[in-house]
Amino acid sequence: MGVPFKDILVYLDGSESSMTAVMYAIKLAKENDAKLTAVFVVNTKALSELVKAGIFVAIERDEYQRDLQSDADRYLRHAAKLALQKHVEIETVKLEGTVHVVVRQLLKEKQADLLILGGITDIRSRREELASETDRLLRTSPCPVLVVRDDDDIWLEFEA
Repeated sequence: MGVPFKDILVYLDGSESSMTAVMYAIKLAKENDAKLTAVFVVNTKALSELVKAGIFVAIERDEYQRDLQSDADRYLRHAAKLALQKHVEIETVKLEGTVHVVVRQLLKEKQADLLILGGITDIRSRREELASETDRLLRTSPCPVLVVRDDDDIWLEFEA
């Protein structure tokens, strides 16, 4: 049997669990000699919805979007730094749009054979389920999905 995973994509959303997922993805990429891509999506659709709902005015949306762009750069730099520590090549990608749509498109473009996500938060209502981009990625991914859940063990193993 050949290498199970040759092209791995890990989704970052700025949460601690997504950073744990990056650590696991780095480990898995190293063990399988696989290509690794980390992606962060600035959710411009959600920002537009906040303007439509009257929660933000356009100028606030623009300011918040700049903050999210800065956050994306910071998290992607951190992912690259973690990969460098383990001597793993990583491509970092920053995109804008509706998260599950643009990530699914990137998975297809790269012909990725694994998507890695951080732990999915408990969904307390149908509304939260519909709004959860990570949940949508889990359900609509064109390739297998690995959900990383055990944060403490992965952090300890990564640091070892």
